[in-house]
Amino acid sequence: MTTVDVRHFLEFDLNTLVTFLVVYQEGGVSKAAKRLNVTQPAVSNVLGKLRVRFGDPLFVPCGRSVRPTSKADMLAQELAPALFILQVLIAGACEDEERP
Repeated sequence: MTTVDVRHFLEFDLNTLVTFLVVYQEGGVSKAAKRLNVTQPAVSNVLGKLRVRFGDPLFVPCGRSVRPTSKADMLAQELAPALFILQVLIAGACEDEERP
């Protein structure tokens, strides 16, 4: 079993990675905000924090949408499978709790 170094997670909100991935998938901040049921400024705020964290703009405005940078492409490729695994684990735990 791999040991997790919790120091990396103590000052980082993992939900920001979900927001990032939704913006990536939706191709826009407004669409992502709607899907996440939050405001557009909330999504923009999260992206601002992630830009600082990763030292990259992550998305470039392109008309009414956004275009991912190469760094964003790399992050999304790594994140999507990891978040999918977490989704399966969380969904399974919720199903177990519903069983008598």
